[in-house]
Amino acid sequence: MEYRHLGRSGLQVSALSFGSWVTFHNQADTNAAIEMMSAARDYGVNFFDNAEVYAGGKSEQVMGAALKKLGWRRSSYLVSTKFFWGLHDGVNEKNTLNRKRLLEAMDGSLQRFGLEYVDLVFCHRPDPTTPIEETVWAMHNLIERGKAIYWGTSEWSAAEIIAAIEIAERHHLHKPVMEQPHYNMFVRERFEKDYARLFKEYGYGSTTWSPLASGLLTGKYNQGIPADSRGNLPGYEWLRDQLTDEQRLTKVRALQPVADSLGASLSQLAIAWCLTNPNVSTVITGASRVAQVHENMQALAVSEKLTPEVLQQIEAILGNKPNQ
Repeated sequence: MEYRHLGRSGLQVSALSFGSWVTFHNQADTNAAIEMMSAARDYGVNFFDNAEVYAGGKSEQVMGAALKKLGWRRSSYLVSTKFFWGLHDGVNEKNTLNRKRLLEAMDGSLQRFGLEYVDLVFCHRPDPTTPIEETVWAMHNLIERGKAIYWGTSEWSAAEIIAAIEIAERHHLHKPVMEQPHYNMFVRERFEKDYARLFKEYGYGSTTWSPLASGLLTGKYNQGIPADSRGNLPGYEWLRDQLTDEQRLTKVRALQPVADSLGASLSQLAIAWCLTNPNVSTVITGASRVAQVHENMQALAVSEKLTPEVLQQIEAILGNKPNQ
C-alpha cells in the first residue's frame, strides 16, 4: 500500500481507503463488514469512512460492532464521520451546522461507534443559514475536547472553504485540512479547476468519493440495470438517470479496450485514474462483498501502468478535461 499525507497535515492515509456508504446495514451486516474491513486492512488500508446519515445511523453501528469484534489497536486505524442532514426532524436537528447540532451529533456518533474519538470529522455539506464562524468554532471545540483529531469539509465551494480557513487562522483555531469531494472520470470540474487554489496555496487534503460513478464505470450497467445492483435499491431511484445515460455508457464501452490492454478491469482502471491525480490524498472505495474489495485493491498496481500515453488515450475518450 502507498500512504499519502492528508494535504499538509502530518497524518498519512492509505492511497486506497474503504467506505460504508450505501452498503453497511443496507447490503452488508456486521459479519460481512468484518470480512470486508479485514480484507481491506490486509492490503494496508488504514482509513475507514462513515457518516451519521448513512443508513440513518445504522452504518456507524455496524462499523462500530465490526471494530469491536476485530479488536484492532485503536491507534492503528482511522475512522471518520460526517454531519449535516441529521437523524431527526426537529428544527435544530436537521440540515444544519449550528453549534448545538454539531456538539450533540458527535456524542451520538461516538456512542454508535463505541469509540472515544474519531480521527476525521467532516461538515457533510455547507450550511448557508449558519455563520461559518460559528461552525469553525464548534469544530475547533470538538478537537479541543478530544472527540476528533482533524476536521474538514465535504462538497463545500472553494470560497466557503477559504472563508473557514481564514476565520480559523484569524482566531488561532484548528482549521479544516481536508475536503471530501465527488471525483471520478465523469465528475471533474470542481476538483480539478475550482479547488486548484486550495491545493496549491493552502495544501488542502482530499478524501475523494464515488470513483466508480456509483457503479457506472464498472461496466455492469452497459446493458441496463441489473436486479441486484445499487440502481435498484429502494431510495436510490435518483441514480437511475445517470446509470442509463447513453452518452456516458458509450464512453464506458470505449474504455474497455484500454482496461484490457493493461490487464485490468474497468473498475480498477477508473480507481487507478483517480490515483494519478497528485491532489488526491486517498480514494474511498466501497464494496458489498469481499470479492469487490480484492478487485478494488489491485487498482494501486494498475495506476503504475498509467503512462502519459495511456492517460492521453483516456482523455481522448472522455473529452471532458476542465479548462484551467
